[in-house]
Amino acid sequence: MNGIRTALIRNTAARRVGIRGVLVRGAVLTALALAATFALDPYRNFQLATIAATFCATAGLTVLVGWTGQLSLGHAALMAAGGYGYALTARALTEVGVGGAPRFLLSLLAAVLLAAAVGWLLGLAAARLRGPYLAGVTLAVVIALPAVATVFSPVLRGDQGLQIRPDPVPSALASIMVLEQWQAWVAILVTGIVVTSLVAVCRGRWGLWMRAVRDDETAARISGIRSGRVKVGAFALSAVTAGVGGALLCFVTQSVSPGAYTLAFSLLLVVAVVVGGLGSVGGAAIGAALIVLVPWVLGTLTASLPAEAAQRLSGNLPVLVFGALLTVMILVRPGGLASLRPRRRRAPGSAAPASDIPAATVAERSASASVAPAPAASAHRAADEAAVPASLPTRTPDRKR
Repeated sequence: MNGIRTALIRNTAARRVGIRGVLVRGAVLTALALAATFALDPYRNFQLATIAATFCATAGLTVLVGWTGQLSLGHAALMAAGGYGYALTARALTEVGVGGAPRFLLSLLAAVLLAAAVGWLLGLAAARLRGPYLAGVTLAVVIALPAVATVFSPVLRGDQGLQIRPDPVPSALASIMVLEQWQAWVAILVTGIVVTSLVAVCRGRWGLWMRAVRDDETAARISGIRSGRVKVGAFALSAVTAGVGGALLCFVTQSVSPGAYTLAFSLLLVVAVVVGGLGSVGGAAIGAALIVLVPWVLGTLTASLPAEAAQRLSGNLPVLVFGALLTVMILVRPGGLASLRPRRRRAPGSAAPASDIPAATVAERSASASVAPAPAASAHRAADEAAVPASLPTRTPDRKR
């Protein structure tokens, strides 16, 4: 009994230490990103804010696909839900004279609630579907987005979308930063809080449950894990992060429209997550940077070409590059670009973090614990065996002659 209790105490302590380390690293990286905005010009700060908003979506997607094993091809629709929720609430609050931080926080809350509701509905479908059927359902959602915007055009303004007024820089910071830097600060702070919280949740018990459902859903159910609830929760959690990303993108660009969340963009999110490193939050950050920077770099390179050739390449060349990157990474480095970073060795005897424990062992540990002999019975059995003299011969079963 003491051994089991000691193991549980060590596991809980290691989990707390791991979560504490996640919070510290998240705070340090967020502070470094905020400091970097002072060295960038307004356009680079705009790009940094866009990367931060996209990072929210890719982080949630890599948890959903890499940790739970549920393929979503319609994550752009969840970002659109967050963007429209933010824009509609911001416009309504502006009409009644509410602005500044209250308008931003209330609009962000509305975006989270709307995206969570859509994600919860998709999670209910995910609890009953899997594989290509689930991918087809999520694909249908993003395909139906333009039609939904057209049907509800009096509210959503159809293909034109919604525009909002930009939030001005607070008067206390107006002397040291411009609007683009302020937007980058807001996007980085919100993204840092959301992604750090996401990683902390995945390092705990929920992360183990998600990995167990991904590796062997039947074994997870036998061990007492409610796989349906885990799938719905994972979809809702991923939808919340995607909704925050869509709200931040609307905050930065002051607009939201169905043309920004197309099927191509939704597939691009999946490709970026795989290229960056499926199941890795660092890989999700790399994928978000690729989504924003690759089209810009290619546009800069093709600017010197004739106008007709540059126009043809501007829309097709990024797709070709991402397709080539996906093919190369699958063949050469299936773990993505994040796997290029060497892993730090743990000290002997130290407990592994929750994310490093093989998910297949979660159900096995639970199942073995349910059939393990009671500690008292094991102690009596050991005492009886110790009472038998070593010199006595052991009895062997009679064999048939």
